[in-house]
Amino acid sequence: MTFEYIKYNFNDGIGKDLFEFFGKPDQLIHLAWEGLSNYNSPSHMDVIFPNHCNFIESMIAGGLIDVVVTGTCFEYGMIEGRLSEDMEIKPENPYAVAKDSLRRFIADLQNRHSFTYKWIRLFYMYGEGQSKTSLMYLLDKAIQDKDKEFNMSGGEQLRDFSPIDKVVRNISLIAKQNIYINQVVNCCSGNPISIKKLVENYLKEKKYIIKLNFDYYPYPDYEPMDFWGCDLKLKRILAD
Repeated sequence: MTFEYIKYNFNDGIGKDLFEFFGKPDQLIHLAWEGLSNYNSPSHMDVIFPNHCNFIESMIAGGLIDVVVTGTCFEYGMIEGRLSEDMEIKPENPYAVAKDSLRRFIADLQNRHSFTYKWIRLFYMYGEGQSKTSLMYLLDKAIQDKDKEFNMSGGEQLRDFSPIDKVVRNISLIAKQNIYINQVVNCCSGNPISIKKLVENYLKEKKYIIKLNFDYYPYPDYEPMDFWGCDLKLKRILAD
């Protein structure tokens, strides 16, 4: 399999037929989003959202018929517990609001163009390429630097984590399937785990002993304490 890298800057605006520019692809898997270091930045709605609307609309208007876009579990808002795709969502931070607004924009485009879409709500992931501000990246760095202590929150919050290789595989399978068209599909493990347990398991796997300074950081105010994804749709796709 060969790949061609074509550079494009979302801030350049729409001045050409992007469907033609990208070689008239059979499918778009849209993973891009800027500003993930600050979920509360107004730029998510003011700048990033309209740029991605313009990009996707240009692709569809040019002839694209199959659109796959990654959203975020933050679209659910401050809801506790098991999160399923049929729940009423209440996004609260600008990043989540912008992502949900993009989903609604894409759905509305079907009134003017003939295409299908799949919206993939990503939960937490770790592994190669992760953000340098993420928990697991910082833990890896502490191990590599042979640190004796690691600062973290209380660690009691429950989250839904998956290794990046499994996330990539799931995205690929969700993109290819034809069971859930024009719908949301959670990309998750379906198994809640506390941050404390996740870190302790990882340290055990790496055979590294380090003092964990719990309660050094406060719990984030932009996410509920306990939430994880319902993976029933994903399980059906994996079993197909």
